[in-house]
Parts: sequence; C-alpha cells; structure tokens
Amino acid sequence: MVWLTRISNGLLALEKRVVIFLVAALLSLILLNIVTRELQAALFWVDELAIYTMVWMAFVGASAMVRMRAGVAVTIVVDLLPPVLQRGLARLVDAIVLVFAITLLVLCWLWYDPIALARSGFDFERFAESTFKFIYSEPTSTIGIPKFWVWLAVPVMAIGMTIHALANLGEGMPFSGSDPKGSDPERSDPNPNPP
Repeated sequence: MVWLTRISNGLLALEKRVVIFLVAALLSLILLNIVTRELQAALFWVDELAIYTMVWMAFVGASAMVRMRAGVAVTIVVDLLPPVLQRGLARLVDAIVLVFAITLLVLCWLWYDPIALARSGFDFERFAESTFKFIYSEPTSTIGIPKFWVWLAVPVMAIGMTIHALANLGEGMPFSGSDPKGSDPERSDPNPNPP
C-alpha cells in the first residue's frame, strides 16, 4: 500500500499549507476588524468570514492530525502494555477512526444529496422543493454566499480522514516501539514520553 501512503503524505503536505494560509487569513481578518473598528468604520462581514476561516482551519487541521497521529490521547494504560498489544491497539484506533470517517462521508453524501441535485438539474430552488433540504439555497448572514460552501469543510475533512486512516491502518503504525513516523519525516511522534 505504498501508493496509499504517498497519497496520504501528499494530502498531508497540502493540508499543512492550507492550514498555514488559513491561519494567516484569520490573523489578517482579525487585525482588519480591529483597525476598522478603531477607525469607526467597522466592516460587518469580517466577523463572519473570520469564523468561517477558523472552521475550515479546524476541519482541515483535524484531518491532518489523523495522519500525524497528533490527536489528544491518554496513553497511561497503553504505555504499560507490551509492544505487541500497543500495535494491536494502534490498529484498533485506526479502524475506529476509519469507521468514523466513512460514517461521516455517508452522512455528508445524504446531506448534500448530489444525486437529487443532479435530478433537479442543479437548480437549487427545485432541489429544495423536492427534498426539503435548503443546504444549497440558504445564504450566510452577512457575506451572502450559499452556506454549503462553508459546510463543505465537513466532507473535505471526512475524505481526508478516510485517506489518512486507511494509510495509518495499512502501515499498522504502533503507539511506540518501532518508528512511528512511517515514510514521512515530518510526522510527529504520537508518544514523546516526556521525562
């Protein structure tokens, strides 16, 4: 499954760049908001855009964290287990994350309902009338774009998490013992064992 590892590592590199861009955008938006409010010329849409930027940053970052195994974990019991059991638990965690990611993908498919959207001729109003789903026609409060663009963060995260969980499961990376970094030298050690 070397190809899956390469795809996952490439996706991780992209996700890191996207998160860096989103952090810079968020910082810029907050600074813009501070400056315009101080000048008594507040831009009413900046707050909402900053929130959506932070949402995308969190969801893209969550996907990257799956690949890096950087999620919050309590490893007190795991650290006491022999390496064979640690590897087994790591595979179990990878499998649970994969099930969660696939479940999220299925729910996103049902939520966005692309087949019904295609049947409606990609007419958002007709789609809403036939399905009672207003995901494509409901606008954001101040920016005015359809909310589905913001909510795309969920299926994007689910796709990334699925790819990363498959790669992690395929590699069978342990919590500790052998090299947890796999083939990507930038990956963090999930169990740094502080002194």
